[in-house]
Amino acid sequence: MYFPANARQSSRMRRGLIASAAIAVAAAGVMAIAPAQAQPLFPNFPFGGGGSSQPAAGNEAPASAPFSPPNINIADGETVGVAQPIIISFKEPVEDRAAAEKAIKVTSSAKAPGHFYWTSNQQVRWRPEQFWPANTNVTVVAGGTSSSFHIGDAFIASVDDATKIITVTINGEVVREMPTSLGKPGHETPNGTYIVGERFEKMTMDSSTYGVPITDPEGYKLEVEYATRISNSGIFVHAAPWSVAQQGYSNASHGCLNVSTENGKWFLENSRRGDAVVITGTKGGTLSSGDGLGDWN
Repeated sequence: MYFPANARQSSRMRRGLIASAAIAVAAAGVMAIAPAQAQPLFPNFPFGGGGSSQPAAGNEAPASAPFSPPNINIADGETVGVAQPIIISFKEPVEDRAAAEKAIKVTSSAKAPGHFYWTSNQQVRWRPEQFWPANTNVTVVAGGTSSSFHIGDAFIASVDDATKIITVTINGEVVREMPTSLGKPGHETPNGTYIVGERFEKMTMDSSTYGVPITDPEGYKLEVEYATRISNSGIFVHAAPWSVAQQGYSNASHGCLNVSTENGKWFLENSRRGDAVVITGTKGGTLSSGDGLGDWN
């Protein structure tokens, strides 16, 4: 099944869903954090941002660009989440970063001050200092490339290892609480703010893709359903019916957020690229800011 990037149920429907989370007893199990074979439901756009956002009323032209038309990671007309950074990828290395920044203009319909940060001489990112205001229109102009897109509702999933509950709010209203099982000892899930990326209705997770043979006691190769990527290092929110008995009680995964099949499906269908997942209270350190989906850390 294909789920449009901006698909969202109405607020009334979402409020009705909060009571539907169920916990079933299943056999104990563990889960992978690294994908092997998968067909994405959505394009795997890179994430990122950089500069200072201003109200859209400012219409002065940016400085002459010292670069050829670059790529902007958010498509014209796309709707993304409040944590989505802007990534501008250049066709050739940029020698004068200051001049390049002056040639890039980010405007928004609601005030959202932000900043540039470079990941290489061919990529600069921009994000607001705080999450984007919900339901804001944004325009990026960079040389011969421009994109006007929309920030959707403020979908934020907060995960507390102490309670092992994922609490989802939309525009500040709690709409869903989902028991979860995080990374077990030795595989603790990092803390930090994650960004929702690509989503898969089905995918294969294979430990050999990050150096652990399938035959190893910690090895695995499993097909999972409703997997929503939240880090490029391989952390997903996904259905794990084998660990429902642990969800809400103990940690049994290799770093992913295990949820029931019902909750995994709901999360995939109701989240969009750029939504925020905030994990706290684990012993797993902090997600790297260089992860590609770790811009807020």
